[in-house]
Amino acid sequence: MNDAALQQAGHLTPAAIQAALRGPLPGLRAMVRMAPMPRPLEPPTSDHRPREGGVLVLLYPGGPAGDLHLVLTRRTDSVGNHRGQISFPGGSVDPGDPSTAYTAMREACEEIGVCEDDLQLLGDLTPLYIPPSDYYIYPHVAWVPRRPDFDPQPDEVAELLEPPIAHFLDERNIVVEDWLLRGELRQVPFYNVCGHKVWGATAMVLAELAAALATIR
Repeated sequence: MNDAALQQAGHLTPAAIQAALRGPLPGLRAMVRMAPMPRPLEPPTSDHRPREGGVLVLLYPGGPAGDLHLVLTRRTDSVGNHRGQISFPGGSVDPGDPSTAYTAMREACEEIGVCEDDLQLLGDLTPLYIPPSDYYIYPHVAWVPRRPDFDPQPDEVAELLEPPIAHFLDERNIVVEDWLLRGELRQVPFYNVCGHKVWGATAMVLAELAAALATIR
């Protein structure tokens, strides 16, 4: 971890993050850096209604120094979409859900056992359309003042990853490789996290989060 990333992470209080998320968001300009190329970052056509989902970017103090961390899940090989990939807690909007933020928190409770009464929503990131699974995801950033007592649902979650936020502020943790995806050779950027390759929509959301946090001084 470089010194600049560590120094920047020291300014990331919940109040500062909330203020940053209220301003203009970096949006697709930041996301495209972690998008597999070539890949057009375009919303679905007006006559198409993709499924919608809410995901939770959950922040909390962790480690001996109480540095800001977030939680990611490695999906099992039995789930319907994105098997074995690294993702945020979240899922599809149910008919009775009043909002995508509610969906994100409900799914976090079901998937990883985070049902905290003092969980505070800090703001939203830019919604992102995922063509391979035909999902429009709505990322919501939340804060809880201590490391949660995680209780992963074994049918959905194979592993929890708890990287510090500073990890995503350090560009040396970004790797680009050539992959064959759906029969096409693409350049795929990913974050190297605990030996896992965090790519696709998860990496794109993380890229926007990192860009938004980089505005905090």
